[in-house]
Amino acid sequence: MTAHSTEPTKNDEPAKNEEPSEEPAKRPTEELRFRSPTLAALQRQPITTLSMARRLPQLVRRAFTLAWKVDRRAVVALLVCQAASAFLEAFGLLATTSTISALISSGDIADRLWQAAPSLAVLAGAAGLRALLGIAVTNISARLAPRISREAEMEMLDAAIHAELAAYDNPGFNDRWDAADRGADVARDLVTESQQLMACVASLIAAASVVTVLHPVLLPLLFLAALPQGVAGMKGARVQYENSRAVSAERRTLSLLRWYMIDKDIADQLRSGTMAGFLLDRYRTIGERVDRATDRAVHRSARYALLGSLVGGLAGGLVWAALLALLATGHMTVAAGGTAVFALRTVGTSLQGMVGYGTRLFRTGLYLDDWADFIEEAGGHRMRRGTLTPAPPRTIRTEALTYRYPSADRPALDGVTFEVRRGEVVALVGENGSGKTTLSKLLTGLYLPTSGTVTWDGTPTGDLDPQALWTQTAVVPQDYAHWPLTARENITLGQPARDGDRAVLEAATRSGAHEVVDDLRSGLDTLLASQWWGGVELSGGQWQRIALARAFHRPAGLLVLDEPTSALDPRAEHRIFTGLRKIGQDRAVILVTHRLTNVAVADRIVVMRHGRIVQQGTFDELATAPGLFRELWQLQNDRGHTPTHHPAPEPQA
Repeated sequence: MTAHSTEPTKNDEPAKNEEPSEEPAKRPTEELRFRSPTLAALQRQPITTLSMARRLPQLVRRAFTLAWKVDRRAVVALLVCQAASAFLEAFGLLATTSTISALISSGDIADRLWQAAPSLAVLAGAAGLRALLGIAVTNISARLAPRISREAEMEMLDAAIHAELAAYDNPGFNDRWDAADRGADVARDLVTESQQLMACVASLIAAASVVTVLHPVLLPLLFLAALPQGVAGMKGARVQYENSRAVSAERRTLSLLRWYMIDKDIADQLRSGTMAGFLLDRYRTIGERVDRATDRAVHRSARYALLGSLVGGLAGGLVWAALLALLATGHMTVAAGGTAVFALRTVGTSLQGMVGYGTRLFRTGLYLDDWADFIEEAGGHRMRRGTLTPAPPRTIRTEALTYRYPSADRPALDGVTFEVRRGEVVALVGENGSGKTTLSKLLTGLYLPTSGTVTWDGTPTGDLDPQALWTQTAVVPQDYAHWPLTARENITLGQPARDGDRAVLEAATRSGAHEVVDDLRSGLDTLLASQWWGGVELSGGQWQRIALARAFHRPAGLLVLDEPTSALDPRAEHRIFTGLRKIGQDRAVILVTHRLTNVAVADRIVVMRHGRIVQQGTFDELATAPGLFRELWQLQNDRGHTPTHHPAPEPQA
């Protein structure tokens, strides 16, 4: 292969009037829209009416499986009531023939009424008992519904809480959480719709048995009459679900925009930046897309319903024509015909109920599938680590550590090897995106390495029990939680204090939070949640003191401080760093910061760039040696100040 020189020559220069051979490729314009893998799969493999019908028994089984976990006695009582109600309905229909026969026979009316009295008593008793059973079924279902929904929520929360933190970095994880949350919410309808469907099935079986006894030809004709509306109803349900999933991403975008438009923390920027009109216009545009999709789904469903009603009406006319033909030809008595009318109405009502409740149950089941899929996905990220309980670590070491975020183009950390020992303060510095925060999360076991190792006293973090490991860590992240709890609970994190409030106040004194607590109306018992429950709202610096206090309160072997004083005033910042050496006597301390003045307190400074360690040393060593640290130090202390030049006065004439 011939090598070509890359140096420009005279012939390489383009002519003055010559157009460039290629224009730079335009990058695609991106828009705030969520991409749902579940919806993409749905579009690749659409739901069919047959698949919907096949799903109903599975959904009923799932409903009663959840109900069985919640209250077994209630499930047994519900099934018994349903079976008894179906038996009484069949018994009452059979008694109808005797009643009609007695009433239309010849003779004195009093004698006929006396003859019909037993069957009338059976009819009245069956109707009354069925009414009582219906009340019982409604009561049991109402008790089970919220418990089932809460059970679904608990399973979903358990799956999410015990998933690896890296699961949240996977594209679509939060989108699937939203869909699962909807599924957990509608789970309360699952048992109600299932029992309503079962009631229709039981009533259908009872009435169909009576119709078959009266004349077998009526039953297939009746099913033929109900089939068109059933198919139309299920197709309509499929259209509504597909539309709901199709616009779910748009609705989530709308929810996100609403949050940005009303969030207190950025309300001033919304106004000062005059963004309200722009965001409202974006909101209106997305809402119009949702409306157009909904209109299309409504029109499709209406067409299915209209077609089903037309065909069902023709088939229903055929059923009644067959009944009249049987009566006219003497193949059925008048009394049996009267019973057949009641039975046919019951069968028709039951079939319509099966279609309606079955359609609703199927739609609920589709949402519940999202719930089940999330639990399975979160289960795929479920923490499966060791069971060893670590002691406070003496040495934490990384060896050839590499970590890559899902869908990232390159590793966030690449071949990092270093260690931190108990009683030592190590500062991590570097430019944005150098991997400092990611490294701190791997040291605390929040992430597990893609390759390489992180060990606590020689034991890989993946072999340690995660809950036991985290009891040995105290972390102050850049974005710390503002828990809607009391000041005490915000410091103790709801866990028992070693020495009660004395330990809480000691930690608060170290962080400067004691000044905050002293000014609160109820001290440590003050609720810190003004926006919702009438508590007290703190400033950013006050919250940072509380966050530091909660880290100092934990009896942890590893303390990680990520930009711990970004919101503090100079006096409060001085208190933290002058006391850091004492706090770190019995801990390993990792300090992540961009404020290089503060790293002078560290025993050792680790300088990172593009996920690698490029320098290590003390402050004095790095500040005088050529390298990235000295460059950043000089830039941080150079504010480009140029002395004002005052020209000399001109000599007077």
